[in-house]
Amino acid sequence: MSFVVESLPPLTWSNGTGTAEQAGPGQLTLTAAAGTDWTNSALGGPQQHAATSLGFVPTEDFTLSARVSVQHPRSTFDAGVLAIWGDKDHWAKLCFEYSPQGEAMVVSVVTNGFSDDCNSTVVTADHVFLRVVKTGAGWAFHSSADGVTWDFVRVFRLDWDGDVNVGFMAQAPLGDTCVARFDAIRYANTVPGDLRDGS
Repeated sequence: MSFVVESLPPLTWSNGTGTAEQAGPGQLTLTAAAGTDWTNSALGGPQQHAATSLGFVPTEDFTLSARVSVQHPRSTFDAGVLAIWGDKDHWAKLCFEYSPQGEAMVVSVVTNGFSDDCNSTVVTADHVFLRVVKTGAGWAFHSSADGVTWDFVRVFRLDWDGDVNVGFMAQAPLGDTCVARFDAIRYANTVPGDLRDGS
């Protein structure tokens, strides 16, 4: 099945075929199977790459954002994700994730061999806006309560010279499933002039 989201380049799966639906224009719903995630444990545990993302291969600088919500009940570490996939050792993800403490949070992971995992903002609403920016060789992650004013999460590079797939993912590392909804999807080939000023 093909998926078309207005203003986005054509969408393809990054790491095997997943489950997705389109309820309307500018919307995607992804459903994760049990035990699906991406992780390259910095502590030396087993790697996990059972999840897959639905995205596009960028050819220019860009900004991609979406409003992300996750169906309840939620299990620990389940998430709706904006994801960047090069290969199993080079990827990054910005997650609306459920913590072991039972809080919804913005969590980011950058992987160059091993994963650098960082918790950010606690989210009390039932949704959050997430954003990926590609600017030159660098990447930036942001989150927002309203999709207007953006909080800086991190800036980074991937040690990867090949194509990447950038898009949407659901993960359910410990639960039976995770249903993540993405709407208000926006794509532009312009980037903020300042990654830290809220624009």
